[in-house]
Amino acid sequence: MMMAPASLLQVRDLSVSFRISARRVVHAVRQVSFDVPSHTTVALVGESGSGKSVSSLAVMGLLPPDVSIISPASRVLFDGIDLLSLSARARRQIRGKAMTMIFQEPMSSLNPVLTTGFQIMEVLRLHMGMGKRQARERAIALLDEVGIPDPGSRMDYYPHQMSGGQQQRVMIAMAIACAPKLLIADEPTTALDVTIQHQIMELIRSLQERHRMSVLFITHNLKLVAEVADRVIVMRHGEIQEQGSADQVLHAPAHPYTRALLACHPPLVGRPWRLPVIEDVLENEPVSALAPADVRLRGYTEKDAPLLVVNNLQKCFYLRDGLFGRKALPAVKGISFTLPRGKTLGVVGESGSGKTTLGLTLLRIHSPTGGQAVFDGQDIFSMPDAAFMAYKKRMQIVFQNPFASLNPRFTVGQIMTEPMIIHRIGESAQERADEAVEWLRRVGLSPDALSRYPHEFSGGQRQRIAIARCLTLCPDMLVCDESVSALDVSVQAQVLNLLQDLQDELGISYLFISHDLSVVRYMSDRVMVLRHGEVVEMADADMLYREPAHPYTRALLSSIPCGKPV
Repeated sequence: MMMAPASLLQVRDLSVSFRISARRVVHAVRQVSFDVPSHTTVALVGESGSGKSVSSLAVMGLLPPDVSIISPASRVLFDGIDLLSLSARARRQIRGKAMTMIFQEPMSSLNPVLTTGFQIMEVLRLHMGMGKRQARERAIALLDEVGIPDPGSRMDYYPHQMSGGQQQRVMIAMAIACAPKLLIADEPTTALDVTIQHQIMELIRSLQERHRMSVLFITHNLKLVAEVADRVIVMRHGEIQEQGSADQVLHAPAHPYTRALLACHPPLVGRPWRLPVIEDVLENEPVSALAPADVRLRGYTEKDAPLLVVNNLQKCFYLRDGLFGRKALPAVKGISFTLPRGKTLGVVGESGSGKTTLGLTLLRIHSPTGGQAVFDGQDIFSMPDAAFMAYKKRMQIVFQNPFASLNPRFTVGQIMTEPMIIHRIGESAQERADEAVEWLRRVGLSPDALSRYPHEFSGGQRQRIAIARCLTLCPDMLVCDESVSALDVSVQAQVLNLLQDLQDELGISYLFISHDLSVVRYMSDRVMVLRHGEVVEMADADMLYREPAHPYTRALLSSIPCGKPV
């Protein structure tokens, strides 16, 4: 009789390499070994490029076969079965049924031309052999279980008709459709606001208890790990640095790298002058204490000269209603604020609150429906397009999605120098290339990145390229639309320190849009809270976090991961 394995998933000496060219092989994972016991949550944490996602894709059998090389000594045992010894067909019978995966970008994972209901039903019909009617009934029940309102109607929605949080819930419904034994969640909450993030994590935890699943949770958010994980595995440069119980790893870390990761988080209490980065801790540099001399003073003062004054900004989108009519969908409803030179206005709120629409309308990417925006004394909404061209250099934006904001056909060098060519910065191609190298260095990337393409970088590295591209123009105002949401904590700290240095050095103003309230607190002089396109509260950052006046603000702050169980 075959004995049951000690753990549901056993990974032994996993080594993965990628063949980049005939002469170049990159070693992504080196002799990684870990267990995922039954009915437990194991967190796999580390920086971008540490090998977390590659390890999970190797377990799932989703690595590209033409370029990936798995060492013959590697073993991946699932429920006693060696997955690496199975044929592709046998592997598919396990994948999607007994073990499933939630990916980081639901909009990239869901088929945009198929309804969400069809995609869930497809899983049920393929793996469970259900008929069309039975699969539809089961899909509706699954959507209801993951908290999708009116699931019978939402079955016929396409992915783009749902919010990011709802798309992620659909992905979870697909993942649990066949009652899997193992659920792998690869950064499932990275792009979600704090309240939706809290709901998704609570949903995964409740589903795990209800279905008795094991969960391999991949993330760079250690505060989130502390709330959900039983065990923690810390990876760096393709190797495991430390693993153990969550309490041991997060509260008494043995490895300097783990201590460094924990130190990089923006604190919820106080505001240090700079955030420590990985190298500070690994090189035994003392982490700055929050003594009065180390605290950066924030807030607006009467002496601050305004750079941008917005009065009663309104933005409506219109949908067809009947044959000749149209229906107005107000996204921004009469917002007014002032952004002084060299200051940061943080903008927070849930998905759909109007944060991104506000930023895009200010840059005239969306046409305003009403209101006024005075930038450096000029009403930028009333001026013609030709006159506004000169202001595009002075007003830049870092978009939320680094996968969509970089041209996949351009090298990084072309991506970096194109804005300089358009705005006639630099006397020669060499001078522009040197400037590009300098900005890449300042955001933590090496000069050899210039000759590479966006697909050769991780999501966090792509976001750093997007930020560096904007900074080549030395703008007066930068709209940061979730610009650090894709970055791990160390790189996030590095970029936030860079943004602070640039503000101190060049007097750049930031409209800082984010769902990470701890990052907003660290960056902002003043914070504006949006809900349904309206301002519900606006105050200096310290005052708002210390004494929130509106119930909605208090609800947002209560959803911040604090390292305690949900």
